Amino acid sequence: MKPSTVNIFGNFGTQNLGNECTLQAVIHNVRQYLPDAPLRCICTDPEDTSRRYNVPAVAMSSTYAHREASTASARRTQPLLRLLRGIVIRIPRELMHWVTAFKTLKDGRMLIMAGTGMLDDFGIRPFDLHYEIFKWSLLAKLRRCKLLFVSVGTGRLEHPLSRWFVKAALALADYRSYRDRFSRDLLGSLGIAARRDFVYPDLVFSFPRPAIRREPRHRTGPVVGLGLMEYYGRGCRPEHGRAIYHEYIEKVTTFVAWLLQRGYTVRLLIGDVVYDSRASDDVIGRLKERHVVYDESRLIHGPVSSVDQLISQLAQSEIVVASRFHNVLLALMLTKPVVSISYYGRKNEALMAEMGLAEYCQRIDDLDPGRLIEQFLALEERTETLAPYLAQKSEEYRAALERQYTAIFDQAPDRRPERGAHAVSR
Repeated sequence: MKPSTVNIFGNFGTQNLGNECTLQAVIHNVRQYLPDAPLRCICTDPEDTSRRYNVPAVAMSSTYAHREASTASARRTQPLLRLLRGIVIRIPRELMHWVTAFKTLKDGRMLIMAGTGMLDDFGIRPFDLHYEIFKWSLLAKLRRCKLLFVSVGTGRLEHPLSRWFVKAALALADYRSYRDRFSRDLLGSLGIAARRDFVYPDLVFSFPRPAIRREPRHRTGPVVGLGLMEYYGRGCRPEHGRAIYHEYIEKVTTFVAWLLQRGYTVRLLIGDVVYDSRASDDVIGRLKERHVVYDESRLIHGPVSSVDQLISQLAQSEIVVASRFHNVLLALMLTKPVVSISYYGRKNEALMAEMGLAEYCQRIDDLDPGRLIEQFLALEERTETLAPYLAQKSEEYRAALERQYTAIFDQAPDRRPERGAHAVSR
């Protein structure tokens, strides 16, 4: 008899490196615990995902593949024509996708909603990811496919429809865990019964231990990894947030100039290949416009197009200052002291507090370069003593996630955690 399929759902294939790292961690552990089970990824870009990870993949949505063309044409058409297009094209196409998705789950053993901030609403409208989560959750239950939300993160979910989709999907789940207490408690405050759900670390802490190739050191002074992002405010729309973005670049450039003028080497990093590529060029451009004099060998701006490259570049840094959640997490996993510049919600602050670094956080909307310098200098003094502590915490989290994988992949009663239990002290 053919083994039933493990389906992994998420916003994968779009080259958000945090999401890609999560997918790699889940694939690695499914193969460790269920080596004979076929895998399938249900994701945003199935072609990219299948090519990179050598797993079958299908599109989570009927709209993502058509979004670029439809968005461009929508801007040129009248509201009535957009309404007609929705009735004639989009609704039938979506109904057909429900049928396709139902067929996809025919041989499903389980559907894993795999980590990430999938229950967050930063840059996500209700009929984007949250609708797809609800759709696939409902179809999984109709197919009698076990539904698991595993170490997921959430945010404020301000739109009522997003809250409804998320609440309905979670109510269908056979298993629910969140990557921090903040996420679980926030869902409870939104009227979603989550008090007795599990809290386990982010799945990236179960990423296979990377083999780090050390670069030869031809420079003096510490290397500071600076994680940049294209930040346009909560709406994530360049047309509405240009002033916000330019203010962010100005402040970051002030910090970079300070580092360079004091002999540090700065390595510019990103966390999303599609959305962050502009930021590094803009910082370098502003340094030139300000006529900042520095040794160009001290400003490293290499390509980052994969998780492996990001990990390698983080590993070559002694201290990291970053905004993207998984840039912060990966650096901590690699025992690098971190200053966090969080951009939405409290996910960065929650992680930093768990790792004993709560005082080294700032909000991106209120970023103060002077305070950032003070935090950096204070953190630098603790670099040597922090590494063993961060290594210990990472191992605790890895062990906790091993217990979670055992619980969801092995149904022996004596190996399941108690309801409401926490993986680690938080």
